[in-house]
Amino acid sequence: MKISMLGREKEYDNSRCPVSVFRAVMDLAPEYRTWALGCFCGGQALELSEILTEDCALHPITFHNEEGRRIYERTLRFVLLLAVRRLYGKGCHVRIEHSIGYGVYMRFLDRDADEETVAALEKEMQRIVKEDLPFTKEKWTREEAIRYFAGEGMEEKAKLLSFRPYDYFNVYKCGGMAEYFYGAMLPSTAYARVFRLKYHAPGMVLQLPSPQDMLQPAPFVEREKHLKVFAQSNRWCDILGCKNAADLNDMTVGGKLREFIRVNEALHDKSIADIADGIAQKGARAVFVAGPSSSGKTTFSNRLCIHLKVLGKKPRLISLDDFYRDQHTLPKEADGKPDLEALTALDVAYFGECMRKLLSGEEAQMPRFDFSIKMRSPRYTPMRLCDGEILVVEGIHGLNPEMHKGLDEKLIARVYISELTCLNLDNHNRIRTTDARLLRRIVRDNQFRSTPPEETLQMWNSVRRGEEKWIFPYQEQADFVFNSALHYELPVLKRYAYDLLMRIPPENPNYLAARRLLKILHYLLPAAEDVLQEIPPLSLLREFIGGCTFY
Repeated sequence: MKISMLGREKEYDNSRCPVSVFRAVMDLAPEYRTWALGCFCGGQALELSEILTEDCALHPITFHNEEGRRIYERTLRFVLLLAVRRLYGKGCHVRIEHSIGYGVYMRFLDRDADEETVAALEKEMQRIVKEDLPFTKEKWTREEAIRYFAGEGMEEKAKLLSFRPYDYFNVYKCGGMAEYFYGAMLPSTAYARVFRLKYHAPGMVLQLPSPQDMLQPAPFVEREKHLKVFAQSNRWCDILGCKNAADLNDMTVGGKLREFIRVNEALHDKSIADIADGIAQKGARAVFVAGPSSSGKTTFSNRLCIHLKVLGKKPRLISLDDFYRDQHTLPKEADGKPDLEALTALDVAYFGECMRKLLSGEEAQMPRFDFSIKMRSPRYTPMRLCDGEILVVEGIHGLNPEMHKGLDEKLIARVYISELTCLNLDNHNRIRTTDARLLRRIVRDNQFRSTPPEETLQMWNSVRRGEEKWIFPYQEQADFVFNSALHYELPVLKRYAYDLLMRIPPENPNYLAARRLLKILHYLLPAAEDVLQEIPPLSLLREFIGGCTFY
């Protein structure tokens, strides 16, 4: 059996001694012995403990890979849940809710956390890591898994597993506890030694390693507005009786998805109306709307304009895309391709000049970017603000301070929009907001940009790097935060995305990312076709599935 890695190759006689992925790393890439969290093999992520049985080419997975970070987080979550069980018994349950910076926010279901409890949990986690307890993978039938998790008081997980379209599950056991984490794990608890558990009322934040230094936990970054919107959305989920995927499936089966859509859309409309009221009360003349890819910025901006009109205002919509520089002048990424996410891809100086003129009552010559030729059109449009008119400026860089330089702070308002999904697979497995946004983008790109899912997946890492650098650092500077997640959207997106993702073959480099998304969709029943009629023509979801009457 021949194993290759990083241009090195070795032949093994696996009939005499089993060869694990970890052994291959030690033999062929010993410089990765500390950093390897698994290995890529074709379109799969292999665990370090996995036994190799045939010729293959491996590539180390580290914390710098998305898959590596997920493997590490799953392992660390198991350590936390085991610590909870040791200290408080199996009747004490934790819900893992959402990311915050490089950490994960979680809370007890039956109590609020306090500093003493969190400190004790962190100490117990450190003890478990030092014990170097192995994770063993077992194949259970669906019936065995449902029976076990129901007996452990995890009814939401037991119910969800009944919807999975497979008869067997890979369940991990460690320290007398079993868990199902929907993905690969590390060999033992000793591998998850870098973390910090921080009290953050009413719950706690599990801090993961820093991307800059995996040997240190990432510093905690306070995001008060971010957490406030998540808390509001969680309250909505409680009111709607839909916190996990199984709840959503029950609505689909029970014919209640139509009403659920109506209430979701009403909550969105109320939030947009509240933001419009806040803008009017502030007396702003320019509103900057920003957020990461596939948040629904364009539809939100149009709907915000409607609510501003209700208040007697006269909104004028501006897209920052029209201030793109000609493509041949754009900054380049490492691979030589234009960096469309960079602030310097925009003509920031000319944008500032136009804004200063407009807010002072002067006429400005507004550009129009022609995406067909990837250049600015030679024709400019004159614009002047009249009494009662408000500029609504939409674009990913809307919250960057460079875009507001020289403007009167009293005249501007900032809105941050993102899809902050609060729906979990179960209490221990969250659906990441980035995955939900990626599903939206795959559907939109395929529907309206003739872009196959493979290309969208290929560019996603570049998009994410741009968001980390240019968008997320400024989100707390927003005056208003809008959560564009619709709790019913995944069953709808499944109708459009599932078959597209299933067609991506194992040899495609984006196969692993496609399988991650499919694992989410496997647990959700698709919305019936007639239910789609309930989605209003101005819904943010229409921006991605079509049928929006704005466009």
